[in-house]
Amino acid sequence: MARLFGTDGVRGLANSDLTVELALGLAQSAAVVLGQGRVADGRRASGRRPVAVVARDPRVSGEFISAAVSAGLASSGVDVFDAGVIPTPAAAFLVADFKADLGVMISASHNPAPDNGIKFFGQGGTKLPDEVEDRIEAALAAPSLAPTGIEVGRIRRFADAEDRYVVHLLSTLPNQLAGIHVVLDCAHGAAAGVSPQVFTDAGAKVTVIGADPDGININEGVGSTHLDNLASAVLAHGADVGIAHDGDADRCLAVDKEGNIVDGDQIMAILAVSMAERGVLQDRTLVATVMSNLGLRRAMAEHNIRMLETKVGDRYVLEALGEHGLSLGGEQSGHVIMTKFATTGDGILTGLHLVAEMARTGKTLAQLAAVMTVYPQVLVNVRGVDHHSLGSNAAIADAVAAVEAELGDTGRVLLRASGTEPMIRVMVEAEHHEVAQQMADRLAAVVLAQLGY
Repeated sequence: MARLFGTDGVRGLANSDLTVELALGLAQSAAVVLGQGRVADGRRASGRRPVAVVARDPRVSGEFISAAVSAGLASSGVDVFDAGVIPTPAAAFLVADFKADLGVMISASHNPAPDNGIKFFGQGGTKLPDEVEDRIEAALAAPSLAPTGIEVGRIRRFADAEDRYVVHLLSTLPNQLAGIHVVLDCAHGAAAGVSPQVFTDAGAKVTVIGADPDGININEGVGSTHLDNLASAVLAHGADVGIAHDGDADRCLAVDKEGNIVDGDQIMAILAVSMAERGVLQDRTLVATVMSNLGLRRAMAEHNIRMLETKVGDRYVLEALGEHGLSLGGEQSGHVIMTKFATTGDGILTGLHLVAEMARTGKTLAQLAAVMTVYPQVLVNVRGVDHHSLGSNAAIADAVAAVEAELGDTGRVLLRASGTEPMIRVMVEAEHHEVAQQMADRLAAVVLAQLGY
């Protein structure tokens, strides 16, 4: 049986894969697993009922899923504070700030509106390790808690949730954003109510697009996965920078005043160099995944910044940051984690600090992004293969070695098996796109010939 939890919670087509019954059951299971310190009658040893923060993005299915999650928690003796529509990083922050026992974010991030998901946070607003998610899944088959009378949980509105988060974001800034004109693309998502306010309060001139969520238009042609509209808006308004979020605002990508895309690797490079200069980059180390561009590695080496690599997935970046006590990490996709201020990727926080660096230095975003050269990167997905045998196939290993020898220090090769389907991802970076494409196609052909069904 496939594991219910994926790389970022439980996700699927709302009301088909992710049903009311499943949402209710997951909430009841989470109450058992995360409501620590219980005694037999359902109360905590301290006498206080456990507390949960529940939030969602604006997609329409979030309304009934949130109701089911809140019902499951309250019926298990958990007091629920409903924060309404706020970003995922805001939910994580509020769990810590409110000293709640757990948090639930209902969102499918950058997925289209028909999808939705449920993500749990533990105490302190941290993502759950695999073993805790497995315990929640296992608890679905066990009896749920069923307190009665005064021991059932209450459901209350978290009235100042957004205000707490805005104050927190503003408190992190090293300087104001005065003199910078920013276009914000809120993806018709959870950032729509927060991002324009906080950038304005920080002193920027703000123009907003993608900030009219209606429950079904989230991520539709806007946001971090559709940057054309943002680039056009920046050019049309003569703005200095554009900042794009995804549906739940845990990502940030940018465009410069000429409409050129600045991706997560470039943003990390800018922030890492700035933090190192200011003496706040812990151990002068940046954490990034194996998919980050070769140009990022070279830029960090040039600035005497160590780069620690992880598997693909922000959860692995988070694990490495925590294990080594580091302060900055992220992914090419725009998940950037600043551990002094957040327990997860925060697109609004990232955008604020990127624009703050423009204001601090007086440089354009293009000038800041020039800290690294982006190498052409070609990714070919080879489907219908025995992906479990990738590491043991000598012919594939020989082919990779041959390509690496041809590239020398001018490129990079990465073959990675999918964790969810019979597919192998072939990635090649080189100084020229044509070379990267040719070598990626060559390796893909070898993979298919060796491991194809």
